[in-house]
Amino acid sequence: MADIIKLLPDHVANQIAAGEVVQRPASVVKELLENAIDAGASTIKLIVKDGGKNLIQVVDNGKGMSPTDARLSFERHATSKIQKAEDLFNLNTKGFRGEALASIGAIAHVELQTKTEGDEVGTQIKMEGSKVISQEVMVTPKGTSMLVKNLFFNIPARRNFLKSNQVELRHITDEFHRVALAHPGIAFHYYNNGSELFNLPAVNYRKRIVQIFGGKTNPKLVPVEEETQVVKITGFVNKPEFAKKSRGEQFFFVNDRFIKSPYLHHAVVAAFEGLIHPNTYPGYFLCLEVDPATIDINIHPTKTEVKFDDEHTLYALLRSTIKHSLGQFSVVPAIDFDQDPNLNTPYSFKDKQAELPKVAVDATFNPFAESPSTSQSVSGGNSGGYSSFSKPSAKGWENLYEGLGDKKESSNTVSSIEFESEVITGSIFKEENEEEESVTTTFQLRRKYIVTTIKSGMVVIDQGRAHQRVLYEKFLKNITIKEAVSQQLLFPLSLSFSNADVAILNEIQGQLTTIGFAFSVLEKDKVEVTGVPLQVAESEVGMILEQLISDYQMEIVGDSFSQTDILSKTLSKTLSVKTGTILDNASQLALVNDLFACKEPGLSPFNKPTYITITENDIDKKFI
Repeated sequence: MADIIKLLPDHVANQIAAGEVVQRPASVVKELLENAIDAGASTIKLIVKDGGKNLIQVVDNGKGMSPTDARLSFERHATSKIQKAEDLFNLNTKGFRGEALASIGAIAHVELQTKTEGDEVGTQIKMEGSKVISQEVMVTPKGTSMLVKNLFFNIPARRNFLKSNQVELRHITDEFHRVALAHPGIAFHYYNNGSELFNLPAVNYRKRIVQIFGGKTNPKLVPVEEETQVVKITGFVNKPEFAKKSRGEQFFFVNDRFIKSPYLHHAVVAAFEGLIHPNTYPGYFLCLEVDPATIDINIHPTKTEVKFDDEHTLYALLRSTIKHSLGQFSVVPAIDFDQDPNLNTPYSFKDKQAELPKVAVDATFNPFAESPSTSQSVSGGNSGGYSSFSKPSAKGWENLYEGLGDKKESSNTVSSIEFESEVITGSIFKEENEEEESVTTTFQLRRKYIVTTIKSGMVVIDQGRAHQRVLYEKFLKNITIKEAVSQQLLFPLSLSFSNADVAILNEIQGQLTTIGFAFSVLEKDKVEVTGVPLQVAESEVGMILEQLISDYQMEIVGDSFSQTDILSKTLSKTLSVKTGTILDNASQLALVNDLFACKEPGLSPFNKPTYITITENDIDKKFI
C-alpha cells in the first residue's frame, strides 16, 4: 500500500495557521497593536481604510528591530518572548507564539519599516503571500511601521465572507477600545479613511474611560479597589440606575489583557443583586492583577479566554469588593439611625426658654353683623389688627334650598362613575325578528388585554404586542416610501454620545431622516436634534437613540434591509403602548382595526403571538 500521509507545503501550512489567527481585519489590528505595546511604545497610531480590507497600518515609537530580527519576525514560531517551555507559565507580554506576522504575511501584502535607537538607518521589508519581495535599507524614525494591504488577496473565499465596511470598522473599533482601555498610560491615535476618530493622550484610567465613552460616563462611575494575596482588583463599575438591557460597556482585564469570563461576569451581576431590574446588566471596567503562574492564557487561539487556578476565590473576592464599593460610596440604599446634627439645638439657644405665641383676638367681633359700607372698620378691629372688610348679608338664606325637593332621585345613581372600559351591550338573547347590528364591542382586561367578539367566539389581544406590530409595519412603510412627517422642535435638543455611538448614528442617519428625525449637528460626541417623528415625545428622544444604538451593537448588521428592520423594531418597541395603560373605547377599537389591517397581524415584530381566539366550543367545554 502506498504512503498517503504527506507534509504540507509551507505556504499551505501558513494559510491554515492564518485561519486560526486572522478571522477578520480586527484580528490583524489586535495582533499589531499588541506587538507595538510589547515593543515599549509610548505613542501608537492606527490607520485603516475601507474597514481594514484594503489598508491597516500601525505605527509606534517602540524599540524597533534590527535587520536580522525584522527578517526572522515573519518566520513561523519565531519569537523573542519565550526561550524555554517554563516561560509559557510566566508570561508578561501580549504575544508569545510567533505566529501573528507569519500568518498575516501569508494572506496579505505586508510592508515593514523599522529602526532601533542605536542604528543610523532602518530596514524595509516587502512581502506578498509569505514570499519576501524585497529587503532594503531606508531612512525611517525609531520604532516600527507595519502596513498590511489587500487582506485575503490570495484566498477569495475568505474575503467574500467579510461583512460590509461599516461592520468591519465597528469590530476594529471594539478591538481598539479594548487595547486602549487596558493601557491608559499609552497615547493612541485612530484614523479611518483620512479622518481622525480618536485622539487619546496618556491619562489615568478614569479619564481614559471618559475619553472613549464620552463625558456622560464620568458621573456613572463608582471606584472599585481591593488588594489581597490572591488578586489585586482596580477599576470602576457603573451605578445601578444606569444598568442597560444590553451587554455593552463590560470589560475584564487580567494582567492588562482583555478577557471574556462568564463566571466572573456572574460574580459582578451577583454583587448588584437587588439593585438592578431583572434582565438588565451593569456596566463595569475591572482590572485584575494575578500571578502569571496561576493562569493559563493559551487555551484559546485569540487568547480572550483564560483559565484560573482558583476561580472560586476570585469569584468571592470580586463580588464582595464590588458590594463594598457600592456601599462605601453610598450607592446602596441604607437606613441611618444616627441623629442628624442639623436637628440639634444651637449653642446660643441653650438657656433660652420657650415663649408662648401672642394672638390678639377681638372678643366683640360678630360675623353676622351688617356693615354699613365696605369702608367701615369692624368694631375693635384696631386692637386685633384686622383690616376693614365688607361681609355680604345672610338675609334670605332659606331661599337657597327652594326647588331641591322637585328634582328626581336619579341624581343619586352611579351613572357618572367611569370604569376602565364601559361596555354597552344589548340583551343576551336577541329576538328572532331583531336585526343584528354590526357594532363591534370591546373592553379592556387588567389594563393589558383587549377583548372583542367575533362570529365564532371572542378574541383576546395583547395591547402592547399588537401596537408593536402596527407601528412596525408603519415605520417600514415610511422608510420605504419616504413620506414620514417630522415635528420640528422650538429649541434644538442637545445630546451627548461617545464617538462610537455617533458613528452608528451617522451610519443610519438616512433611515432616521426618512421616519421623521432631523439633525443639525452629528459629529464626534455632540448630537443636536431639531425634529422628531409625530409619535415621539421630546423627553423620549435620548432614550430611543440609546436603545437604538445598543440594538445595533448587539445585532451586527450590514445590508440596508437589516438596518431598516432593526430601526423599525426598536422604535415600535419603545413607542408602543405599555401594560398598565388605560385605553378608552375609541382607542381600543382603533387598535383592533389597525391590527387586523396589518399584513401579519398574528405575530409581533419579535415573533410572539399578538392575540388568541376563544371559540364558542371552547367556552362550552368549560361548562361540561
